[in-house]
Amino acid sequence: MSDNKVNISGEQINYNDNNVLDALKLNPQQKKTGTIKSIIFTIIAIIVFFVPVTINGSTDIVFGTIYKTIKSVLGLVGIWMICSIIIVNGPLSIYSKFICKNKESKLYKYYEDDSIVHAIFYLLGSAFAVVYVLDQTFAAFSGPEWLVGAHTGGTVFPVAIDVAWIIPVSAFFMPFLLNYGIVDLIGSLMEPLMRPVFKVPGRSAVNAIASFVSSSSVGVLITSKLYRSGVYTKKEACIIVTGFSAVSVGFAYMAIETAGLAEHFLLVYFLALLITLIISFFMARIPPLSTKESVFIDGRKQTKEDIQRERHSDEGALKKGVERAIKKAYTAPKLFTEIKNSLKDGYFVLPKVISLLAAVGTVAMIVANYTPVFNWIGKVFEPLLMLLQVPNAAEIAPSFPVGIAEMFLPVMMIADKVEMLAAGARYMVVTVAMVQIIFFSETIVVMLSTKMPISLKELIICFVERTLIAIPVTAVFMHILF
Repeated sequence: MSDNKVNISGEQINYNDNNVLDALKLNPQQKKTGTIKSIIFTIIAIIVFFVPVTINGSTDIVFGTIYKTIKSVLGLVGIWMICSIIIVNGPLSIYSKFICKNKESKLYKYYEDDSIVHAIFYLLGSAFAVVYVLDQTFAAFSGPEWLVGAHTGGTVFPVAIDVAWIIPVSAFFMPFLLNYGIVDLIGSLMEPLMRPVFKVPGRSAVNAIASFVSSSSVGVLITSKLYRSGVYTKKEACIIVTGFSAVSVGFAYMAIETAGLAEHFLLVYFLALLITLIISFFMARIPPLSTKESVFIDGRKQTKEDIQRERHSDEGALKKGVERAIKKAYTAPKLFTEIKNSLKDGYFVLPKVISLLAAVGTVAMIVANYTPVFNWIGKVFEPLLMLLQVPNAAEIAPSFPVGIAEMFLPVMMIADKVEMLAAGARYMVVTVAMVQIIFFSETIVVMLSTKMPISLKELIICFVERTLIAIPVTAVFMHILF
């Protein structure tokens, strides 16, 4: 077995394939080793990603506490560090695309797959970052309100800086979550629900949980890692990343409180999770997601046997899940090697992710706040809202399309009208915003930057579909509650 361990570390055997994993036989000593590793490292993963802690009166999960502490300790220095990455990334991308002649250089290869549009947005992000960091640093310098104000760059750049720390911190701990069996155990237990209802493996439930308790970015990063590891097919990855990378509890509370519904927080939040699942049920069955290929990243087509191997009777699911967890932990590559590779992957996408966040997110927020574009689009939703007897239909209609710019923006649009709007209207706005999932200031650019097998056009279509499904479903709950 020791020889096989060497092969495993060299990735000669794919133990992400359940057929290979199930065929593996371990002796008692190997089972004991696998059990110990699985328990210890899974406990670490659970503590980091899912356990809330209270420090100085502030409650957050350990993962959130770690990256926020780093951000807080670095303060203005951290802002300069992140903005410097954005500032440098723009000119480097332009140099790579238009000036660099050495096609074998690391710089050229880094930007090789990016289009000219990417380079333009990177450069735009650089310009925005220069203005933002100067505005934050020097009292004598005041950037234009339309660029660095609280409703534009002032919203987007703090998100980009958060994501810049989320990526390396999550990358460091990701091997604990993915390599030692918890994903395989949950996958076996959840398969009877996830596969027939959402057409995805049971292990995708981990993505949903991670998104709920930490951030949407973490959910996307987990999906990307599992897709590139050959665990998910293109179709499964796209369904998961657009349907289960939900907003975190903390972010949801901020939105619900702003809408004046804090006293109903638990009910509103858990109903939003239920509505998210209902929407995902429909999304998996309509284009563009339904037409995605059931093909793994290496080109192998998913077979009925692949799907069947995920299924067990209720009596056998737990046993099979535990067996897989033990085998996965035993065959896991060396921990420090995996952490190193995970950090390398994280740092590889970081400049592109935060640059696109800065550029696309800020532009989207400027359009939303300083042009009537979203008001015009919002008119399309008025007849539907009126048909569903939603109160204040005309006032809240523009909030639904604006969610594609930033999840919090729809709620911000009604923040100064809370007293004038019916509770049902406010419930509609905040709930639809939370279940749309797809927005430019974070999830869209993270999905595109991590090379998920879905295009920008398809993401926009998915956003529209999710919104059109969300409105009537949410209206049903609105009439029940209010």
